Amino acid sequence: MEFGSAHNFLEGKAILVIGATGFLAKLLVEKILRVQPNIKKLYLLLRAGNSEEATQRLHDEVLSKDLFKVLRGMWGAEFVSFISEKVLAVGGDVSVENLGIKDTKLREKLWEETDIIINSAATTKFYERLDVAMGINTMGALHVLNFAKNCSKLQMLLHVST
Repeated sequence: MEFGSAHNFLEGKAILVIGATGFLAKLLVEKILRVQPNIKKLYLLLRAGNSEEATQRLHDEVLSKDLFKVLRGMWGAEFVSFISEKVLAVGGDVSVENLGIKDTKLREKLWEETDIIINSAATTKFYERLDVAMGINTMGALHVLNFAKNCSKLQMLLHVST
């Protein structure tokens, strides 16, 4: 399959980023929003019990960072409405089946709309409890793969391994 440039490939796509509070994922999210604002939607799966908690984490741990200063400058007063239109925080947990997305309508919408999944969720703590590390780093990858199998429009699954 010939993709051409990443810029063109991303246009109009619905992208699910898993682990968006991590270092690399934050860089990726900022870059996508800056160079291709014409994405359809950027769904960010954040470890949270519900959408409200996920939205709070998105603002506190991602969008409030200096990394987004250029993007804020580009959009000025329209930054908040741009983010509201293009980005949706999804509460979940990669270590749980169906990525821990409890809202069945949202889960089905993701299965119908998602073109690209980027999984960068991981624990990088060297002294993490084994069950926690296995749940995130090993079973999490399996849960992402199983979730991806339900995505009817999926064109790409990218797993970033630590």
